[in-house]
Amino acid sequence: MKKTIITLFAAAALFTACDDFLNEPLKGRFDTDKVYSNPEQAQLAVNGIYNGATYFINLWKFGDVASDDAIKGGADGDQSDIEYIDNFTANADNGMLSEFWMNTYEVISRANNVIEGVSNASFDQTTKDKYIAEAKFFRALSYFNLVNIFGEVPLKLKPQTLPENIHVGLSSVEKIYEQIERDLSDAAPALRATDPGRATQGAAYGLLAKAQLYQGKYEDALTSIQLLDDLHLYDLEEDYADLFKLGNENSIESVFAICFLTGANPGLGNSLNQYFAPQNESGYYFNAPTDSYVACFNEKTEEGEDDPRLDASIGRDGKPWLNDNTFSASWSSTGYLVKKHNQPLSEVPAGTKGDGGLSYVYLRYADILLMKAEALNESHHPELAKIEVDKVRGRAGLAETAATDEASLRTVIRNERRKELGFEFHRFFDLMRYGKEAAQAALGSDLPWTDKRFYFPIPQSEILSLIHISEPTRLQL
Repeated sequence: MKKTIITLFAAAALFTACDDFLNEPLKGRFDTDKVYSNPEQAQLAVNGIYNGATYFINLWKFGDVASDDAIKGGADGDQSDIEYIDNFTANADNGMLSEFWMNTYEVISRANNVIEGVSNASFDQTTKDKYIAEAKFFRALSYFNLVNIFGEVPLKLKPQTLPENIHVGLSSVEKIYEQIERDLSDAAPALRATDPGRATQGAAYGLLAKAQLYQGKYEDALTSIQLLDDLHLYDLEEDYADLFKLGNENSIESVFAICFLTGANPGLGNSLNQYFAPQNESGYYFNAPTDSYVACFNEKTEEGEDDPRLDASIGRDGKPWLNDNTFSASWSSTGYLVKKHNQPLSEVPAGTKGDGGLSYVYLRYADILLMKAEALNESHHPELAKIEVDKVRGRAGLAETAATDEASLRTVIRNERRKELGFEFHRFFDLMRYGKEAAQAALGSDLPWTDKRFYFPIPQSEILSLIHISEPTRLQL
């Protein structure tokens, strides 16, 4: 009898232990209240947004390859989905479109989680406001990219915890821009003026100005640029080529940069260093510049030299490359390769070519000056626009422009944007906002066009989920 009692007791203890085991909290998982229980934990969640946003270096597949500045490049058949983007024949099952969509919505999801989680946290309000502002900046940047690639997209502003927050219909382009402006206007006052490696007040004002310019809201863009200038933090670097060397995120010209860390495990380096490098450096030689891009540098400096921005931007035959060697046209199908975003082998050996440390400067002060020039010119102040565009030209050693009227200055400003910002992933988006005539002149008369511009199709996986949403949608099959 005693033995039976002991056995039953042991069995009861075993079942109790099993019950306790089954109710153990998941390992490696933080509940929301714990993640945002203190500023240190919340900071990690904010850092997760920055980590996700490193994906935005892939804007080159649209900003460069879909423009007249570059073709896909690389080996024949390698990443052929980019070729379809290049030719404007990408359909809804294109892998690159799906990848960009998913990764961008991942950044948005992380931002939404931070905004709600930090809002309900109990630590000091100043720190909370900064974290929320950083999240709103990246949510705005994400939607800015989405709306300029796809047009109407689902506007998700809540954590993906309820069906109504997950299954969201398409919002109009106008509504998406309204949210972008709202997020950036909210974010700017709470961000720091200087904050190395992070979103700042200047970054928020600069992106706000860019969003307003894209909508043709020139007076608003000028107001945002003035707010940026009032910080007295930005200016042009003396040497254009220095903008594309290690430490460029700390340049006086850098308004917002996406930073990378070499030597980490798992890797956190910049892969553009490998994507754009020649094969003899273990590179994939993608994003090959075109003759059209080279031809736009048709103006000599006041000393009679080539515009220095050309050889700082690309490699061309017989010119110095990055490793104290000479570039060969045989390295690329077009005869050129991107020099920006590449580092010499002394910094990143061929064996770790995809682990670059160079930051991608998404927004810099030269871009701000050219946006200001454009906004002034389109607001019928060509005499003021000329001052701003000549600042950019002067840094390149070019003489002041002879253009004085709006039409001729518009041409100068657009040409300067192409030369100054080449291979920084902006050209295609500029062409789209310039309108059908300018876009088809650059990209061909067979460029598909809707009433306002060309958009890439929404990924097939998203179309299937949108079909069941009752509100009107714009679906491209």
